[in-house]
Amino acid sequence: MQWPPLRQLEARRVALLKPSALGDIIHALPVAHALRCRFPDAEIFWVVNRDYAPLLHRQPDITACIEFDRHGGLRRYLNLLHDLRRKQFDLVIDLQGLLRTGLMALVCAPARRVGLSNAREGSHWCYTDVVPIPRPRETHAVDQYWHVAEALGVGGEPKLFRLTLDESARAWAHAIWSRWPRPWLVVAPGARWQTKRWPTSYFAELLQHFGGPAILVGSTSEGYLAQAVAANYRGPTVNLAGRTTLPQLAALLSLADVVLANDTGPMHLAVALGRKVVVPYTCTQIARHGPYVRGNHSNEALAWPVATHVRCHGSYRKRCRRMDCLRDLTPDRLWPALHEALEQCRSSCRAA
Repeated sequence: MQWPPLRQLEARRVALLKPSALGDIIHALPVAHALRCRFPDAEIFWVVNRDYAPLLHRQPDITACIEFDRHGGLRRYLNLLHDLRRKQFDLVIDLQGLLRTGLMALVCAPARRVGLSNAREGSHWCYTDVVPIPRPRETHAVDQYWHVAEALGVGGEPKLFRLTLDESARAWAHAIWSRWPRPWLVVAPGARWQTKRWPTSYFAELLQHFGGPAILVGSTSEGYLAQAVAANYRGPTVNLAGRTTLPQLAALLSLADVVLANDTGPMHLAVALGRKVVVPYTCTQIARHGPYVRGNHSNEALAWPVATHVRCHGSYRKRCRRMDCLRDLTPDRLWPALHEALEQCRSSCRAA
């Protein structure tokens, strides 16, 4: 079937498929804003893993979330497919690019179903339109997703990370921060991949140079990492790993002066909120998954990503026996970056 160009499409109901993970959801926010610009009166639904839905509930570009549990079993997945088909979408955009989300798009036929050319697991067979991604190994995830906005004719819009914070969460976070002198530093030592985890002893050693208070954050499963950092740091800490909701985490990050974190969701969330970040990079590549400050609407966020120089850097291996990168990417390598970020904040506080 010959479809008209996407830039001519009119849609009343749009589904955006980007279930996870947190960093990837943040990277997709500019596309959500572009969709709202392109279809100002449309209902725009975001299909998302239930764990991440609280971050999207108040977002101005989204009409509602369609939540699902990735580990809910076949019956719940089939119920989700039935619900998607029943909503009669005009346009479905799959930014996840896996078989699971490809099938979600397919059941929405006869809607226009858009995916990226670097989709995996055969999911591209489920689309009516495949958007080409030139040089995907050299292109940042935000810019890859943005090709969809360009295909729809709104690529000229600014890449905005629009996030509306929960006011009660923001008040809670302010009460915590107000106990401490500036600069306010958040530390996120966790990561799902073993190869992304900068050692907790390195975090603690780097914090010794700082000497001020630090708030530690992360998921429940990362609580032991935060505890290890706190146990080895002589300065004051508040360990909130596993003790915050996602809106509370966002509120904490929004008030931080500097965020020291691995290449994980909290770091990308901090950048979207306009915070300064310092990040060690081992197995991932800054060009593809570095802090994306170019699209931040406040233009205040500055990033200090520090990459290892070892031969296998940026290999995207989830596990590694050698971890040679850790002998290269020491606290002394990161201290100049953290020092500069902190000094900028101190200067801003003195000026204020």
